[in-house]
Amino acid sequence: MYGTRLNGKGHGVVLTKLDVVKSMLDLVGYCANNNLSEKVVVEPSAGEGAFALEIVDRLYVSSRKFLFDINKALSNLFFYEIDEQSVLLLENRISDFLNEKGIHNFPKIVYHSDYLIASVPKADFVVGNPPYVRHENIPIDNKIKYKTLFRTFIHRSDLYIPFFEKSLNSLKTDGALCFISSNRWLKNQYGKNLRSIISQRFSLCKAINMEQASPFEEEVIAYPSIFNIRNIDSNAKSKFYEIDNIDDLIKIQKRKITPTREINLNNLKGDWFSHNTYSLENKENFSLIEKQRFKIGIGVATGKDSIFIRKDFHQSIEQELLIPILTSKDLKGNVFNWQGNYILNPFKSDGSLIDLELFPKARDYLMQNKEILEKRHVARKNMLNWYKTIDKININLVNQPKILLPDITGNKYIFIDYGRFYPHHNLYYITSNNLDELKILACFLMSDFVKNQMNENGNKMNGGYCRWQSQNLRKILIPHIHSIPKNDKRQLIESYENMEIDNINRLINNIDYSNLKQTVGQLTIFEPIEKYKVG
Repeated sequence: MYGTRLNGKGHGVVLTKLDVVKSMLDLVGYCANNNLSEKVVVEPSAGEGAFALEIVDRLYVSSRKFLFDINKALSNLFFYEIDEQSVLLLENRISDFLNEKGIHNFPKIVYHSDYLIASVPKADFVVGNPPYVRHENIPIDNKIKYKTLFRTFIHRSDLYIPFFEKSLNSLKTDGALCFISSNRWLKNQYGKNLRSIISQRFSLCKAINMEQASPFEEEVIAYPSIFNIRNIDSNAKSKFYEIDNIDDLIKIQKRKITPTREINLNNLKGDWFSHNTYSLENKENFSLIEKQRFKIGIGVATGKDSIFIRKDFHQSIEQELLIPILTSKDLKGNVFNWQGNYILNPFKSDGSLIDLELFPKARDYLMQNKEILEKRHVARKNMLNWYKTIDKININLVNQPKILLPDITGNKYIFIDYGRFYPHHNLYYITSNNLDELKILACFLMSDFVKNQMNENGNKMNGGYCRWQSQNLRKILIPHIHSIPKNDKRQLIESYENMEIDNINRLINNIDYSNLKQTVGQLTIFEPIEKYKVG
């Protein structure tokens, strides 16, 4: 339904390891040594049965111990799955398991349905691995439908977000949810409404970060965490854990691992991890980046990069419409290496669209691709603008020096474009009228000083790298740059130019922040911009 990934599996299909499944069921109390005869269990996205088979197995063992009717108890299980082939496979697996136990003519427990629009029962337990489907891979009709049904499906929400909302709303009093899902909703903008709902009506008992623990049957960048939430009004503190391997899940159950932090979330509404929760001494001498004459932005989205961005435009498109563009691929492996791509700019300097009749080469090229471009959402809103990009292009941005921050990167260096390129949508950027201020800011962004804040406020990739996103950048606190002693500023600039990260950290750690005060003034520019060329 959501297309296929490069490995051939569908978007959203990520199989959970059995040891993780068992620990999650233990966490909510669905254990065979308990009487499970009347416990209603829902799994919203059953897939091939990683959770379902373990749930059926535990129910069977419980029935033998407590001598209840297994057939009647099976009617309390509800496994939902949207993919028809997975439904058939799961039905056969459950049937084979029960038949081996001598159980026949059991009730229907697998439902071929979109859980988000299905009628579901009130549950004692909702457990599973909701589908991971990025916003752009969700069909438009479904997006429209989900937005009317779920207050959490906002901004660029991943599909797992409304699965949380529907599942929480289906819990009985004191019912428990346990999901393994991306942890991005804890801090991202699209998770704010979900955080607010949980703060107001539920209790987040445990959140277990498993980014380093490989909980799935394949390696994926999914930022996985386990969330245990109960339908109780509690002022108890929520416990957050960081673990490196699956075995640590058992240690958490036995209280042999101490939480990395405990926070009462009930009074924080949706702002659980804002910069206000970050412990920083002398905070009055720091401010947000955009409070210091910097501007944070994101590059251009076209809606069809394969048409608007190419290396071979020079023969087929008028030169005045071509702008050199940088993508995240140009900033890989700690190297700034422009690959030679240009973007076709369909806008005039005033932001209106060009008249194609004045640019016959561009007209012919775009007309050849008109059918494809008209299918984009941005074109369907106004068919007269079928050749516009999603975002307008501000030509003045090209000549501005700017820090470049790929959304997903393993780079330890942060690069500055000294005024040659336009950034692509997978790059965030920070501009300033002062080049030396940009270099000093880049030093802070590369430092442990900021990494500690990002680890607190932002999401990390597998490998521990932070994601540069505007919503996280706007939470970072830095010292008032004008108040940093002149000698420290000069040394930071020199260290940036030489990419000496260890020295940058040493300098930043040695600054006496208790004496810094906000001042007014300008940094002197030590070197002219023309000196710098991209290698």
